[in-house]
Amino acid sequence: MGKLLRGSSKNARFFIVDTKDIVQEALDIHKCSPTAIKAFGRLLTGAVMMGATLKGDDLLTLRTNTDGLLKQMLVTTDAGGNVKGYLSNPEVDLELKDGEVPKVGELVGRGSLTVIKDMGLKEPYVGVSQIVSGEIGEDIAYYYYTSEQTPSVVVLGVSLGPDMRVKNAGGYMIQLLPDASDNFITKLEAKIKAMRPMTELLAGGMSLKRIAKLIYEDIDSKDDLALIEDYSIYEEKKISYKCNCNKDKFYKGLITIKREELEEIFTEKPELEVECHFCQKKYSFTKDELLG
Repeated sequence: MGKLLRGSSKNARFFIVDTKDIVQEALDIHKCSPTAIKAFGRLLTGAVMMGATLKGDDLLTLRTNTDGLLKQMLVTTDAGGNVKGYLSNPEVDLELKDGEVPKVGELVGRGSLTVIKDMGLKEPYVGVSQIVSGEIGEDIAYYYYTSEQTPSVVVLGVSLGPDMRVKNAGGYMIQLLPDASDNFITKLEAKIKAMRPMTELLAGGMSLKRIAKLIYEDIDSKDDLALIEDYSIYEEKKISYKCNCNKDKFYKGLITIKREELEEIFTEKPELEVECHFCQKKYSFTKDELLG
């Protein structure tokens, strides 16, 4: 289980998450390369924070289409803090010379980020923006600025241990509210530049509440306890990698296939097996189940 913290102040709202368990679950399912899980983990982390803005049964989907080796990633989340996803080329990685550090942006490449919000209306909201760096955090921030006119800071991180398991993963997103003061913006920008990466904060044992306080601490003040401004935390909840697939959902999809095509499939094999992209769980169907 991961954890999400949500709060706000006079000039901004913020979301902070620990997604170590979520990213590890994704790694276990999809068997990603080291750089691929850093990219995919960042997208899962960003999505679950974006999903915290949803209500009721609303769903949000992020899809990247890029010219890098990773090609495509897709992540879906809901208002309850559940997130799932898959990627087209989980095992690819960069060829590096000795001493080189792999860069997520180079594996992702350039292309587009599509955001789909299903809010129960006749048509879902669809927003598309450019992948400006491939580092994911910057790309989500760019989407918010260009498509929703919401200036945002999005910081994401995933680190691996020597055993190639997820050591730390998490992030924070700060979104300016309308008419945010110039003084607050200036102080916030200086603070973000001074902060260590999210994975280092988590590695140092910082709780999400302590990270929230760190974000709002005023580095220009002589008083170590002074804040840029007061803030409130109004939600703290568990989040998880969770797939809601079941056999009935696949059945409803399979019966839309033409009868002739299904009959041809069953001439070659006694059962039709399908696999969920998100969790890789498999479901088998007999000829009687699908054709009666």
